[in-house]
Amino acid sequence: MGTVHARSLDPLPMRGPELGVQPDDIEAPEIEHEPKQEVLENKNVVVQRVHIDGLGRTKDDVLTYEIAEVFRAKNLIDVMRRSHEARQKLLRLGIFRKVEVVIDTSRGEHALPNGLDVTFEVTELRRMTGSYNTMVGNNEGSMVLGLKLPNVLGRAEKMTFQFSYGTKETSYGLSFFKPQPGNFERNILLNVYKVTGQFPWSSLRETDRGVSGELSFPVWKTTQTLKWEGVWRELGCLARTASFAVREESGHSLKSSLSHSMVIDTRNSSILPRRGGLMKIHQELAGYTGGDASFLKEDFEIQLNKTLFWDSVLSASLWGGLLLPIGDKPTNIADRFYLGGPTSIRGFSMYSMGPQSEGDYLGGEGYWAGGLHLYTPLPFRPGKGGFGDLFRTHFFLNAGNLCNLNYGEGPGAHLKKLAECIRWSYGLGIVLRLGNIARLELNYCIPMGVQSGDRICDGFQLGAGIRFL
Repeated sequence: MGTVHARSLDPLPMRGPELGVQPDDIEAPEIEHEPKQEVLENKNVVVQRVHIDGLGRTKDDVLTYEIAEVFRAKNLIDVMRRSHEARQKLLRLGIFRKVEVVIDTSRGEHALPNGLDVTFEVTELRRMTGSYNTMVGNNEGSMVLGLKLPNVLGRAEKMTFQFSYGTKETSYGLSFFKPQPGNFERNILLNVYKVTGQFPWSSLRETDRGVSGELSFPVWKTTQTLKWEGVWRELGCLARTASFAVREESGHSLKSSLSHSMVIDTRNSSILPRRGGLMKIHQELAGYTGGDASFLKEDFEIQLNKTLFWDSVLSASLWGGLLLPIGDKPTNIADRFYLGGPTSIRGFSMYSMGPQSEGDYLGGEGYWAGGLHLYTPLPFRPGKGGFGDLFRTHFFLNAGNLCNLNYGEGPGAHLKKLAECIRWSYGLGIVLRLGNIARLELNYCIPMGVQSGDRICDGFQLGAGIRFL
């Protein structure tokens, strides 16, 4: 529903061991310090040959782009650095279980006195791999089973089947991932999927069956993504007590949309960052490529993080979005925005603020939310340098609003309505970082600015997820 859940099946990241040969591992002659520096850093060398041992189904041409920079090295340290970078690029392709590097002097009839040979010893992944893991979403958990065919056509393609069974959502889908040789960040992703979700705050059940295609590419410091999605949506009531407004929305609809997103992310961590920032802008246009849903949807996310004294971190974030219907048909409940809960405006129940009917929350066509957070180490630093570093003390101030807009009144009236009846909350708690997967928050919340119909959670509130205001 709207921004409640995502439907893309991203390829799983692959990682390998660290570089097998490090600068400290290379045996140097036992000579004086200054001559040693001359040998390692200042002597010119030439990389004559680069070998890749262990290839089976991988095509040679896709690897040529990844190792080309090794030939431009001018000295031994430069050879080691460029070889390490090439190794990282090979591992990033997600087709090798292990990549090791061996650097040796050139041998043979045409060997130069200062010539070097670089050998990459690789171990390919099996043709088919399986996985089982758990995943934490926005205050929901799921079990994920995956079947993956890496390097399906020999040029780092990936085909993935994924089944997910969760507390609120069940899905399965088939995806095909294809990077551009020599530019892994430029890639295409094709998806076929079915997603069934339950949204108790709206007494709604939604089943989506769809196909999508994405093109991702870097531009300067940004990551750009163009996407087309066609989805058949089936909406139904979760309970016989669902409001008439929700029953009106029930039935089938077809959405065909074009979307674009731009992301700049300089944070050191997406789960609990200490520095850096994030800017994400997303636009979606539906109705011009078919279907019976017609709208223009714009939303953004901004986050800034700054390390302060005593290992504390100050974080500020701002979200916002507008949904504009095209034509006379009103917007669909599945396309609107939802706000509230432990991952957005804390102190309110999950997605339980804004327009509602008989206790069922219908979402809004415009919203904004802002947060100011201070993260500090635990008092007296228990477990410092170990398990205790996963915990942080959390002080927060959140504010925001969600409403429907009258688009005949103009932009000034929109801003005035979004500035009225602001909900806000403050409190403190503890944050636990679960590696690079998710984070848990246990906060004591004091909601303020509560409006008629809002559902609050005054006191302790537990939240889990990967995206927090």
